[in-house]
Amino acid sequence: MVTSPHHLASRAGRDVLRDGGNAVEACVAVAATLAVVYPHMTGIGGDGFWLIAEPDGRVHAVHGCGGAAAKADLSLYAGLDAVPTRGPLAANTVAGTISGWAMALESAGGTLPLPRLLRDACDHAAQGVTVTAGGAAIAAAKGGELRGQPGAWAAIFEPEGHPLRAGETLRQPALAATLRTLAQDGLDSFYRGDLSHGIAADLEALGSPVARADLASHEATSPAPLHASIHGATLYNSAPPTQGFASLLILALFDRLRAQAADGFDHVHGLVEATKQAFLLRDRHVGDPAFHDFDHQGLLDDEAALDALAARIDPAAALPWPQPSAQGDTCWFAAADGEGRVVSCIQSTYFEFGSGIVLPRTGITWQNRGSSFRLTREGWNALMPGRKPFHTLNPALARFDDGRVMAYGTMGGEGQPQTQAAIFTRYARFGVDLQDAIARPRWLLGRTWGEESTTLKLEDGFDEGLYPALAQAGHDVERAGPLTATMGHAGAIVRHGDGRVEGATDPRSDGEVAAW
Repeated sequence: MVTSPHHLASRAGRDVLRDGGNAVEACVAVAATLAVVYPHMTGIGGDGFWLIAEPDGRVHAVHGCGGAAAKADLSLYAGLDAVPTRGPLAANTVAGTISGWAMALESAGGTLPLPRLLRDACDHAAQGVTVTAGGAAIAAAKGGELRGQPGAWAAIFEPEGHPLRAGETLRQPALAATLRTLAQDGLDSFYRGDLSHGIAADLEALGSPVARADLASHEATSPAPLHASIHGATLYNSAPPTQGFASLLILALFDRLRAQAADGFDHVHGLVEATKQAFLLRDRHVGDPAFHDFDHQGLLDDEAALDALAARIDPAAALPWPQPSAQGDTCWFAAADGEGRVVSCIQSTYFEFGSGIVLPRTGITWQNRGSSFRLTREGWNALMPGRKPFHTLNPALARFDDGRVMAYGTMGGEGQPQTQAAIFTRYARFGVDLQDAIARPRWLLGRTWGEESTTLKLEDGFDEGLYPALAQAGHDVERAGPLTATMGHAGAIVRHGDGRVEGATDPRSDGEVAAW
């Protein structure tokens, strides 16, 4: 089974499973296809993170995460207060996604050749894909800040002089050729092969500090996943520089509260307040692990410390907010195979269309993840060559005591840990059907995809008494209207101990669950 936010990507992964591939191979096919059909959300010029639950019970991680270029130092940004969010100076980190694919495939022991895994992505890029309503809306909304960027963005996404409309065809011949080269020459060619020469030449010509030496020195890593024990399950998420620590901490704190019913005041208020406690720690202690010594796993293992943090949550009143928030666009997806392997994966170019820099020779949209760096000599997420930026990306997994394995996740910056918490607690604690757990209305504290406000936003559909109750408790409540992509594109797969598999996809996305 495969779930992803675009139906063509889900089907690409399903067909790999049908051809004898395993869940990791299926996810590479999904990832490559999403890079073509959802270019506003993800691409091979971004970063990616994997959690893989093996049939023998082992859970391991892959971080395809690039660091800042050697030339990306404070002198490059002299006179600026912040790293720009668009343009060449925003394209200041190595893209790690492809290295993550390579490491994940190496760990999986699959049998399908790379040309088979990338086949659908190559075909969709060359022959074209129908633009979705969501993709068209984002291209139209962001065209003003993207069409003037150096590179090929306008030529690809506004070929007739206007943003592609829903139902029109997006063709990406240069990206198709790049994917074919990766299939034929191997994924390492992105960093150290002939392909890397073209990538580096375009980056230099467009004004990015990322050079071929930066590409050549990049490697994916496999740090131990973080984990947290709660009633009935062990939760897993990715280690820093991601915010996986915050996602686990929210659920560990909520496990200590006495919420009685799904989507009632105690449930929503409790998770929102747990989010605040987790974000306060995240914003002080999560970043490139080479630059901090905080013991994230130690805190998650410390029952007394978790009890003390949970005790800070007032069951009736909201902690004053906001705090600084983060945003970003992302694609989460998952697969489960017949051997019992379950994969949770997420990749992104950060903002919609990343830096807006599209390399003319290769058709690659380069990320702007490094725009989150602070232009300061020291402290949290300070810019320096080689440093990895703070990441909102975090894929989630859970192993239940009864033998179930659950992969779940979403896009959405600040919203990722919150949506993960909503989905998991609805399903695992309150027994809500998996699809219903995702389709029900959601909430978001702070900023996410396309949003600047830091209110507590709630979709329509909760009990009408909940909105005033939260406001009376001190939350700055904002009604968000009907189901909206602002809340992210979520999904989940659960593999039961007897081999049954169930999946869910988000009605806010263009996705589907594809099974064989």
